[in-house]
Amino acid sequence: MSNQEKGFPISHIVGFLLSITFTVVALLVALKTDLPKTTIMFVIGGLAVLQAGLQLIMFMHLNEGKDNYSKIIHTVYAIFMAVVIVIGSIWVVTAGHSIH
Repeated sequence: MSNQEKGFPISHIVGFLLSITFTVVALLVALKTDLPKTTIMFVIGGLAVLQAGLQLIMFMHLNEGKDNYSKIIHTVYAIFMAVVIVIGSIWVVTAGHSIH
């Protein structure tokens, strides 16, 4: 066990507080601003990407340990699959509406 594992998990607390902050900011932007809907969606999407990156680093320990090349390959593949699923879902939903 390293010294960091034995001590107070300050990085986990900072990561948790940042995650809460990103979520609250997204909520406030969505509910309390008069920005155009497109802008709100981009802000929420940007905050979601930041939060995902934060959680990969702080909680999934992506930057720790050996074999970082393998971790990067798996992470890129997971991101690719998530993008394909989201874009495919949007495509299927919008294609269904254009049939009428």
